[in-house]
Amino acid sequence: MSQMILRTDAPGRPGFRLNGWPWLLPALLLLLWYIAARERWMPEQILPAPSVVADTALSLLSGDLLAQWGFSLQHLALGLLLGAIAGTLLGALFGLVPAAAQRVEPLFYALAQIPTLGWIPLFMVLFGIDNGLKLAVIIKTTVVPMTINTQQAVAGVPLALSEAAKVMNFSRWQRLRWLVIPASLPGWFTGLRLALSQAWVSLIVVELLASSEGIGYLMVWGRQLFQLDIVFVTIAVVGLSGMLMEWAANRACARLVFWPQPAAGRLAWKPQASWRALQLPLVLLALWQLASSWGWIDGALFSSPLAVATRFIQGALSGELTAAMLASLGRAFVGGALGIAGGLLCGLLLALRPRAGQIFTPTLNVLRHIALFAWLPLLTAWVGNDNGGKIVFIALASFFPMFFSTLQAVLQRNPQLDEVARVLRLGELARLRRVILPGAAPGIFAGLRLALIYAWLGNIGAEYFMSSGVGIGSLMINAQQLLDMPTILCGMVLVGITGAALDKAGRLLEMRATRWRQQEQL
Repeated sequence: MSQMILRTDAPGRPGFRLNGWPWLLPALLLLLWYIAARERWMPEQILPAPSVVADTALSLLSGDLLAQWGFSLQHLALGLLLGAIAGTLLGALFGLVPAAAQRVEPLFYALAQIPTLGWIPLFMVLFGIDNGLKLAVIIKTTVVPMTINTQQAVAGVPLALSEAAKVMNFSRWQRLRWLVIPASLPGWFTGLRLALSQAWVSLIVVELLASSEGIGYLMVWGRQLFQLDIVFVTIAVVGLSGMLMEWAANRACARLVFWPQPAAGRLAWKPQASWRALQLPLVLLALWQLASSWGWIDGALFSSPLAVATRFIQGALSGELTAAMLASLGRAFVGGALGIAGGLLCGLLLALRPRAGQIFTPTLNVLRHIALFAWLPLLTAWVGNDNGGKIVFIALASFFPMFFSTLQAVLQRNPQLDEVARVLRLGELARLRRVILPGAAPGIFAGLRLALIYAWLGNIGAEYFMSSGVGIGSLMINAQQLLDMPTILCGMVLVGITGAALDKAGRLLEMRATRWRQQEQL
């Protein structure tokens, strides 16, 4: 967290100066924590003293902590390996065989619109709550970013180099070995980093929700016993694991990637619309319905499309699905608005005030590596399981993507614009409105799009763990306990459609605010 800055005291006499500003906020928080515990501002069960947490950490290190951590890492490694292999092969197929991409890619994209959280109730019914559930969730989480980024990388091989390979009479293996693979590595590693972070978060979710081993299980166990010192220790382990994984991925990328990186300003991948894209989904739906009608699949485990459609109509007419969706959307809107506003203001403040940035940014960056759902046991103990607790969690989920996107966008603005503002003698507000915000608009709107998605996902996750009240997530998790497959599948479709609509809205806002990015693809 600290930084060693080279200082020249005199010519030929270099020295070093320790920048202690990043340590100021952690020290103040630790002091405040110590005082609050000593003065009993909160009960010991709610806020254990730092010494108690330290003792618990030492005892857990000699007990179950390393074993449970190892269980989580084993499941993560196996699921990530299988998902990365499947995603790489599928992405390479889409990138190298246009006919396959035209027919299969849209269906894959449609299924990818349903977030991993939306699949969990279905996977719990199909695979139970044992290790199969963990592997299924991790593989699904990993396949999507690996496929998309591999496809982009393979399809993005420069045309001039492909023509040069033809002129040099490269065989298919030589073209793959010396051209496609090196050119695809930057995009492939981007997908791997995304897959690693998302798989770690998904694993924590599954272990919190339904598991008998792993670091998430240990966290839930501590919460159920109201021993928040165990929760504090497990949260620290989750954050440290995230930091180590990101460091390892970055080191591997730095050692293996020598190809020029793709432009950062390009918009995300999107499949091309075609009438051929409807062929495969229609065939699969027909086969699904026929298999259900003829008894080839168990309707209790996998309801037919007609049963799902009937349940959707019944839920819409009775108002059950409508009420659940309105409650979830309202909750996501309130929490997302709070998190987005907080992230935007904090990002602007810390970017425009360098000293404040030195104090607060390193600590927030450390907190960012803690898997989002690892905060749930702590938030439920402090805030509760009611609607207020859900809104707080949603706000937290949307805060970090908005904050870091805004911070980086403002810090990386063109310095020439600041010089123009000084020449024109613009005031603080005029400089912010006319120079800083327009210059940082691409990054800010990209963060807004991510924050909208995270707000919706945070709402679904909060409803899973805080199932009291009305909401589409609560409806799905209750349906899973009753083995009500039509309701689960209806919920999955609604969650996916809502997520796609939010993503589309974010993209439209981003495209309108950053029209210059369209020129890169011409």
